[in-house]
Amino acid sequence: MALNGPTQYPAELLDTTMDQLRTLLAVHETGTALAAARQLGREQSSVQKQLDTMNRTFGALCGEALVLKRGRGKDVLFTATGEHLVALARSTLSAWSDGIHDARRRLGRTLSVGSTRYTLGFLLDAVERVSDAYERRGVDLKVTHVRTGDLFARLRSKELDLVCGSIVVTEGQEAELEPYEIVEWRRSGLSILTNLPPDKLPGGSVDASELPGLPLVVSAGGLIARFLTAWYGADFRKEMSIAAEIEAAHYGFELLRSGVVSGAMLVTRGIAEAAESGSLPEAGGLRRLDVVGDVGPRTEVLVGVFTRRGDRASYDAHHPLNLLWDALAKDNGRWWLSR
Repeated sequence: MALNGPTQYPAELLDTTMDQLRTLLAVHETGTALAAARQLGREQSSVQKQLDTMNRTFGALCGEALVLKRGRGKDVLFTATGEHLVALARSTLSAWSDGIHDARRRLGRTLSVGSTRYTLGFLLDAVERVSDAYERRGVDLKVTHVRTGDLFARLRSKELDLVCGSIVVTEGQEAELEPYEIVEWRRSGLSILTNLPPDKLPGGSVDASELPGLPLVVSAGGLIARFLTAWYGADFRKEMSIAAEIEAAHYGFELLRSGVVSGAMLVTRGIAEAAESGSLPEAGGLRRLDVVGDVGPRTEVLVGVFTRRGDRASYDAHHPLNLLWDALAKDNGRWWLSR
C-alpha cells in the first residue's frame, strides 16, 4: 500500500539540503566545481563533496547520475536527469524564497519599493515621514530604481510592492490599469526642448501632426516611444525625421546644448517645465514648446503611486505598505516632474 504524508518521501531525498541544491545550480551555471567554489566563496573540495553526494543520491533514486566528469580542465556534463533536477532545484529554491518574502510582506517585516529617477525625491520624503514607525517595527525597506517601461512588470512579479513613477495612458486602453491601485499626482502631455531658433520653430506650442517635419531627438523606448506609437503606429520611425535616438534624457540635453545636433527633443511636460524653471540645470538654455495632440487617440502621462489592487485592503492600517501609501497620497499635487 502506498504511503501518504511525510512518510512517503525517500530518506535519501530528505537528506538533501537546500545548500546542496544551490551548489548544484552553481556548478551548472559555472561549469566546474572549481568555478562554483569561487562563486560561492568556498573550497573546491567542499563543493566537490556535495556534488559527489548528490550524484550518488540521485543516481540511486533515478537510475542515472546528475553529472559526468569529462577530464581535467573541462566543464562537467549534465545528464538529462541532471538538467531536469537543475530546473527542479531552481524552482524549489525560488518557491521557498518567494514564500518567505510573502510571509515577511504579510507580517509587515519587509517592503520593496521603487521609483523612477524624477520621483525619487517624493519617495524619500515620504519614507522619512514613516521612518520612525518602520524602525519601531523593524521593517526591512528596499528601494530600487525603476525604468518606466518596467513599472507594471515589476509589480506583477511581486518584485516590488509599491512604485512611484509614470505610465502612458491611451484612450481605449485603460483596462491595463485595472489590476493596480493608483494615486494620481498629475496627468499631462508632451513638450519639446529645442535649440532651434524662433525663426525656424516659432511660437509656444507645436501640433503633434507637425512633428514628422522636425529634426527630432527621441528616447529609444519608454514613455516617448509609447506616445509616438499611439499617434503614428509601431513604425513611427519611418514617419519621423529622427536626428538622434538616445537612451537617457541627459545625453539628449548634452547633444542639444553642445550644438552637435540641432533639433527638438521630445520630453514629458514635467521635465520641460523643470528645465524652463531652472530646476534642471543640465537642460538650461533650451527653449520649451508644448506638444498639442491633434493626431491619434488621446494619450497622456499619468504620474503617481502604484501598487497591486487588493494588497492594501488585505493589511491593517498600520502595515508598512499602508503607512507609506498614505504618506505619498499627501504629496498629491506636490510633484514637479517625472519621467
